Amino acid sequence: MAGSQDFEADPRNETALIWLNGDLVSRSEAKVSLFDAGFSMGDGVWEGLRLHKGRLLFLEAHLDRLFAGAAAIKLDIGLTRTGIEAALAEVLAANAMTDGAHLRLMVTRGPKSTINQDPRNALGRPTIAITAEHKTPAAEIAGAGLRLATVSVRCTPAHMFDMRLNSHSRLNLITALLEAIEAGADEALMLDPAGCVSSCNATNFFWARDGVVFTSAGEFCFNGITRSHMIELCRDNGLAIQLGAFSPEEARAADEAFVTGTLGGITPVRQIDDTVLPPCPGPVTRRLRVLYEALKDADAAGARR
Repeated sequence: MAGSQDFEADPRNETALIWLNGDLVSRSEAKVSLFDAGFSMGDGVWEGLRLHKGRLLFLEAHLDRLFAGAAAIKLDIGLTRTGIEAALAEVLAANAMTDGAHLRLMVTRGPKSTINQDPRNALGRPTIAITAEHKTPAAEIAGAGLRLATVSVRCTPAHMFDMRLNSHSRLNLITALLEAIEAGADEALMLDPAGCVSSCNATNFFWARDGVVFTSAGEFCFNGITRSHMIELCRDNGLAIQLGAFSPEEARAADEAFVTGTLGGITPVRQIDDTVLPPCPGPVTRRLRVLYEALKDADAAGARR
């Protein structure tokens, strides 16, 4: 079994260089202090980026989310947007990457004078790291689909733990995934505080019935850029879509389902709990995949003009 984040192994990743605080280093040299706030407290924000035909897709939206997240936790990144873009370009050039790569941009509050929660103990030097790896979604998952298990761990509102913040702290989501793995599934289907379908532990969740696409209202799920594109693609291309509060029983009655994320794009779902869905990917999933590929190509072409 494997989750939506699974990818095909690529030996080139063993020698890929990593951008760390302005230096290009090997995997073995990519180290941070155990006093780093990200290591000790999960205190930081991150972005996942996809390289497609020479272009980091939807980069402006990703940087908007990064800087908004940093502002929400009062973290000074220490670089401008232009500086971040230059660092991303540097690591891609160093690894001669032009397509099919996945980047992880991570920013933490940096080294602290001691290990505790208090951000006032930070020494004022954020840690910025960028990994760049050759990654394509695992063919088995992209074709055969995921098995989801509804879990007891709930998505949380912003005043408790904001699911819409790309925080380094993912323990609640890891706990949800562990429960799903124990149930024999690939990924966890998580509910909101009212018991309605919200998201998966690493992706956002959609399903379709009678040609209508359904997804959560969004208050308790990830602030997904791919999710936003799916909603826009439905609305712009005559696909009926409803955002709202839906029960797990409604999701299990789907004709088809899929999850969305930066790495996998659109990944079909073959089973929800004990309910096996019709063979996947279904017609709605296939159509949205075509539309999303066209959107990616248009974004890449726009960057080259």
